[in-house]
Amino acid sequence: MDLEAVRTFVAVAEAGQFQKAAADLSITQQAVSKRMAALERDLGVRLFTRTPRGAEPTIDGQAFLPHARELLRVEERAVASVRTGRRPLRVDVIASRVAPSGLMRAFHHAHPEIDLDVVMLFDVETAVAAIRSGAIDASFRAVAMPGRPLPEDIESVRVLDEPHQFLTGPAHALARARSVTVAQLAGHRIWMPGIVPGTEWAAYYDALVAEFGLTIEATGPNFGSDALLDTVADTPTLATFTTAQTRLVWPAGHGLRRIPVTDPTPVYPHALLWHRDNPHPALATLRAHLAATAADHNAAGTWRPGWVIPR
Repeated sequence: MDLEAVRTFVAVAEAGQFQKAAADLSITQQAVSKRMAALERDLGVRLFTRTPRGAEPTIDGQAFLPHARELLRVEERAVASVRTGRRPLRVDVIASRVAPSGLMRAFHHAHPEIDLDVVMLFDVETAVAAIRSGAIDASFRAVAMPGRPLPEDIESVRVLDEPHQFLTGPAHALARARSVTVAQLAGHRIWMPGIVPGTEWAAYYDALVAEFGLTIEATGPNFGSDALLDTVADTPTLATFTTAQTRLVWPAGHGLRRIPVTDPTPVYPHALLWHRDNPHPALATLRAHLAATAADHNAAGTWRPGWVIPR
């Protein structure tokens, strides 16, 4: 069905005259007549009756009018859903408990007028494909992985270097330490079942192990953070890594310890990725917000993989 003909039908019904509808639509009266004739052929009914005062909807025209108005409203909503600046800004935060989710909550608090659609994608390849297809506007990732540079049309900027912490149960040998050095962690079993080969976070921890000779185990199924915390709390020889802004909650009886890692402090490098041709105005606002709130990168006493893009 021709929506321009439907729009013309509504205009005639509201104006009561073909001539006035033509003026309202900035077209000729002949064009209005042709559109009405074509619409009546499509529907198989007469929509108007000519009167001395102009045109009045027939019974069929009266029945069609509310549906015609709804068609135009649907068209308007459809166009608005993809119009620049009207649709929500879609951002991938990887997971709900990690730092990027916190960054987006802070952005929403600072800019409540901006509509957001937060999604959670698994790995950097999926995120980049979604950015390039227009499915999302931006993604938080650790870039760039060795031998896997970002496509030329994808921009990135580092927005957060997040310090690591050593998470132990109450009976662990290091549980009473106020801080631990990276060297002290050598020989201790660090269990991280969420590390998936081929992901950007796996590349990060591979680099950390290679640099400092640590023992990180990724064996066993990943039942999520709650199961991980239960196991660490009950097993004196196991510990895990977490990061400063990762939100973890555990029962009081677990007695878990979050211990800062120092000398140097490993930091996880979060970056924002987006397509260089993305015109969404809220994307520029997000980038400005992150730039204004970002801490200094490459701070003394910290470590990050050599493959991180310095920004």
